Amino acid sequence: MASVICDPNGLKRIQFIASDGSKKTIRLGKATTKQADAFKVRVEQLVLIATGATPVMDDEVARWVVGLGDKIHGRLAKVGLVQPRERTSATLGKFLDDYFASLSVKSGTETAYDHTRRYLNKFFGENRILRSIDPADADQWRQHLRDAKLSASTVARRVGVARQMFKRAVKWKLIHENPFADVKGGSQVNKARMFFVTRDMAEKVLDACIDAQWRLLFALSRFGGLRCPSEHLGLRWGDVDWEKGRMLIRSPKTEHHEGGESRMVPIFPELLPYLREVFELAEPGTEHVITRYRDPAVNLRTQLLRIIAKAGLQPWPKLWQNLRSTRETELAERYPLHVVCAWIGNSRAVAQQHYLQVTDEHFEQAAMVTTAPPNPIKKATQKATQQPDVLPRQVSQLPEETAFCGQKRDIAIPNEDLVGAVGFEPT
Repeated sequence: MASVICDPNGLKRIQFIASDGSKKTIRLGKATTKQADAFKVRVEQLVLIATGATPVMDDEVARWVVGLGDKIHGRLAKVGLVQPRERTSATLGKFLDDYFASLSVKSGTETAYDHTRRYLNKFFGENRILRSIDPADADQWRQHLRDAKLSASTVARRVGVARQMFKRAVKWKLIHENPFADVKGGSQVNKARMFFVTRDMAEKVLDACIDAQWRLLFALSRFGGLRCPSEHLGLRWGDVDWEKGRMLIRSPKTEHHEGGESRMVPIFPELLPYLREVFELAEPGTEHVITRYRDPAVNLRTQLLRIIAKAGLQPWPKLWQNLRSTRETELAERYPLHVVCAWIGNSRAVAQQHYLQVTDEHFEQAAMVTTAPPNPIKKATQKATQQPDVLPRQVSQLPEETAFCGQKRDIAIPNEDLVGAVGFEPT
């Protein structure tokens, strides 16, 4: 695969065939035959990696490359066997800066990713050489998150984002393997933060809202299942079909999925009065349904906390998402799940894992069924079963053979059928 070429004055060079079929040469300078042969072996290993015959660089080869001087390392990089040294010595901070510069995601997603970025930089240091982070370091970072008292679901999200970031580093050939590939994140679902906002609670909050648009903001989430604020602010009066009783909801969060850019949602009876109230107050020619709270500086969560306090209620976890969760749980009790998911704008898996709740009312309804008075027919059956010495006298009055569809057949009548059919209780 590679060969050593001996030149005058003790000079040596290595020749090999690259993946594109061209012949490449690496000048070693003055070297002994033993040194040249050892270098040739390493070159052959790097050629296998460059052509894909060997999937990743093992630790021994990686340490050898790291120990090379800049000059000979540069010659290997020039023929495409290794990455330029400025890339292999990339720091964590520089990589994360480049990673975020390449992102094309929603601002909310970028903010969520930035939490992971801060924890990585804080634990490892921005100047940590990226390739020096190994799986043991990744495990220690996860434990650091747990020691910081983050919830299990938050730790799972942070680990998942870190795994995604370092996967990009592998793709960019800054590292040879992802140290977070086998780090177990755990479940991202925190059932303890799920909360069912009852209709009584919702009415109290609506009564405490400061104006019609705030009532509609709340109702769109609680009774329409919309995502706040993106889907509320994207709603236009042209999207509202009063005649058919439905509205077109544009979803920035799912628009990158095929068919996820929008969905049709019914104008539910509980939502209708709040939507109509805002419509009647709107100025002629108004485009958007929500006009007063479009400034990104307006913190809807903070204002909702004030409204909930004014209503005399305790704030629940995940204020806006639990409104969607509550509505999807309600709808799932009345409509097929695929219909509910189409209205809410999520998948069955996401609905079942993150949205659908088991409520107190479910337990109450189940308890009513299990504690209901006994069925009198069943009671009669039970009594008949407990008195086998009576019914045989009734059965014995029947002929041993009874005509059945023109044929004679033996008939055995269970006690329960007799009681149900004849309607008597043996004495």
